[in-house]
Amino acid sequence: MKTIAVIPARYASTRFPAKLMQDLGGKTVILRTYEAAVNTGLFDDVFVVTDSILIYDEILNHGGKAIMSVKEHESGSDRIAEAVENLEVDIVVNVQGDEPFINAAPLAKVIEVFRNDFDKKIDLASLMFEITDTEEINNPNNVKVVTDQSGFALYFSRSVIPYPRETNVGVRYMKHVGIYAFRKEALMAFYHLPMKSLEASEKLEQLRYLEFGKRIKMVETTHVGIGIDTPEDLEKARKML
Repeated sequence: MKTIAVIPARYASTRFPAKLMQDLGGKTVILRTYEAAVNTGLFDDVFVVTDSILIYDEILNHGGKAIMSVKEHESGSDRIAEAVENLEVDIVVNVQGDEPFINAAPLAKVIEVFRNDFDKKIDLASLMFEITDTEEINNPNNVKVVTDQSGFALYFSRSVIPYPRETNVGVRYMKHVGIYAFRKEALMAFYHLPMKSLEASEKLEQLRYLEFGKRIKMVETTHVGIGIDTPEDLEKARKML
């Protein structure tokens, strides 16, 4: 089962432009993320996929592997799909470019579900963790997910799901972590399917998979990644380093 990591890396960012090229302890954020992915030892290969010649050159100049996007893309999945279309690979793992402190354990968990999926019932695997703070639960920037009894995603939303009409019934609120492992076939299907109303409304690409009947296996983790979304996040990362 050939497994690769692909790191989608846009230069432009709404909240923090050029964040991936910022200095983090003598190396750029994107280079640290690339090296961290390689150092997990989980992947047969690791690529950065980017629309920026600056990021492309940054990776290549340090001995890494990078692919330039040819087209403009609405989502990270589209960018990855274009990059891997002609690669011989079974599982593609999407690693976030702005998370340089990669923990190997949760990545290993999402890869492992495919090793045990002999009937190929799983199209994607992703991560979630429990949140209990009311403000976090109500925050639309935190994407929530509900699953069936077998751990397959039923729906993702920025809204509070399930709605707490009754309390004290044992409901757990699970936050989605945007790390995906795809079967290549499912990823390529996504690439050629149109965006429908649920995805357009919530601005969540994973809903396209659900709308077209793909099965997303959710894996619970206790590890919360540290993303760099703002200059303040970058300062925290520098202190951590």
